Amino acid sequence: MKDFFNVTPLEKVFEYIRMFPVVAVEAISIETATERILAQDISSDEDVPGFSRSTMDGYAVYAASTFGASEGNPAYLTIDGAISMGENPTATIVPGQAIRISTGGMLPQGADSVVMMEYATEIDETTLEIYKSVAPGGNVITKGEDVQKSQSLLSAGTKLRPQEIGLLAALGIEQVDVYKKPMVGIISTGDEIVPIRNTPGPAQVRDINSYSISSQVVQAGGMPLSFGIIKDNYDALAETCRRALQKTDMLIISGGSSVGTRDLTIEVLESLNDAKILVHGIPISPGKPTILARADKKPIWGLPGHVTSAMVVFDRVVRPFIAHAAGINTESKQHGRLISAKISRNVASTQGRTDFIRVRLKQSDDGLLAEPVLGKSGLINTMLQADGLVEVDMNTEGLDKGTDVSVIPL
Repeated sequence: MKDFFNVTPLEKVFEYIRMFPVVAVEAISIETATERILAQDISSDEDVPGFSRSTMDGYAVYAASTFGASEGNPAYLTIDGAISMGENPTATIVPGQAIRISTGGMLPQGADSVVMMEYATEIDETTLEIYKSVAPGGNVITKGEDVQKSQSLLSAGTKLRPQEIGLLAALGIEQVDVYKKPMVGIISTGDEIVPIRNTPGPAQVRDINSYSISSQVVQAGGMPLSFGIIKDNYDALAETCRRALQKTDMLIISGGSSVGTRDLTIEVLESLNDAKILVHGIPISPGKPTILARADKKPIWGLPGHVTSAMVVFDRVVRPFIAHAAGINTESKQHGRLISAKISRNVASTQGRTDFIRVRLKQSDDGLLAEPVLGKSGLINTMLQADGLVEVDMNTEGLDKGTDVSVIPL
């Protein structure tokens, strides 16, 4: 047996990310592109808006015609018709003139602002009384103010939110290239694991990890594909791994990294095509007995069987690999939001390993508190109570009560 706990530092684990490929690209309608990852750079080939337009119902004017206007000393302008919505006005405004205009209407030539209806009264059909002056550009969106022609707007790797979808629509882009969602295979192993529909017998437990990890895969932008429960049997596990690698971009084996089964898992992984064991343990808690291998140029993970350990390792270690495969730009401002809080009590940790402490967030008179959630790594309820994780660096000897921390949302 090889030295299992010849651990690989977390920073070194992340260096392996670039070893693995990004998934293929497909073209889809923007109607179905929400939460997908853009696979092309987007620049504008037009100004948005393509014309100067009013933001208010009122009167299009040359701003200088209103200067000095007040309730005690109103300005009087000549009304020269109206501009309908969607109309391209042919009239030209000259000083002393005004044209009725609706919100969104196109400004006529010569107009540089709009007087709101609230500050004007039509004395008769041709005379407008104005009680408040307006500055040039007032109540107007100018041509290209939102987006300028040739402006670089979105880069490949951007997750498409409703605001990005709206921008694409504004540019008249109906279809975009996006990365396909990585297909992630999930195998749950162990003689003690039974399907969730079964009532566990003595020394048996239901298969939690297939479902919790599948849900995490979806949140990470992937598509989970379960290959069921495999007993601790070399041939069955090897055959299932080979079958899974043919259908997926990444494979996760849950429960195959503990002391009792790690030899079997390692032997199976080493038997796969073009296989190499990259990581044989990581100095983190929970999750030290984590395995990362490569076969068929795809990453294969061996995660702990305890549900909390598996979920924490997925969130902090596996998720960035899925993000890379999905084409996500991890440098984007959309990525990696943290919550500032103060730790509510002293927290012990062990030097030489990175600890991820489950915490719940509570509002107090002193601000937001991160309260540690205590419990063993086999308890799913501790993850239910937790709002996030606090990372305690491997060179830190715990945290004192009141220490400022950054909470990683779960």
